Amino acid sequence: MSDPTPTAAPAARGRRELTYAVLLCLAGAGLAFWAVTRTWSVELTARGSLPPTRHARTGTDLLPWVSALALVGLAGGGAVLATRGRVRRLLGGLLTLVGLAVAAGAGYGLTAPFEGGVSRQWPALVLAGGLVAAAGGALTALRGGGWPAMGARYERPARSAAPAGTDRPAVERGTRDAWEALDRGEDPTVS
Repeated sequence: MSDPTPTAAPAARGRRELTYAVLLCLAGAGLAFWAVTRTWSVELTARGSLPPTRHARTGTDLLPWVSALALVGLAGGGAVLATRGRVRRLLGGLLTLVGLAVAAGAGYGLTAPFEGGVSRQWPALVLAGGLVAAAGGALTALRGGGWPAMGARYERPARSAAPAGTDRPAVERGTRDAWEALDRGEDPTVS
């Protein structure tokens, strides 16, 4: 009797790697997006004898492209599940670049001389999120070509070249007839 584990092990490893890559992309991009929406800088404007005006600025106010790239990373993390082969590997490369760009924006946020009181914790979290998302993208780019893809039930069935009315299953004929009846303005549920 043969042992099923040698053939099952690569498939299980591929599913596990796919899960890790998607979670890294989603967690990193999600963390970066959340942290970029926090208050990074608070400016106080003196108003004479009145109390100073407080103007809080989020990372999105200061660097709007970072939040946009974090959203691209979130969408790309989900797209890893829907792609396969070369397209998945290309997507992994793109996610790596997106994660590194988010990290670069966070690095700028850590070192930029913003006016007022500056909180460095949020740019640091954006930096960490960008690097985690880049790691997920790199894992996808390097190993994603052999990972399992979605099942065939999610793909569009191939159209046959057979003429209408021949070699079609009864279920397909019934469905097509019902749609054609609707097109003519008839109710297909009434016999």
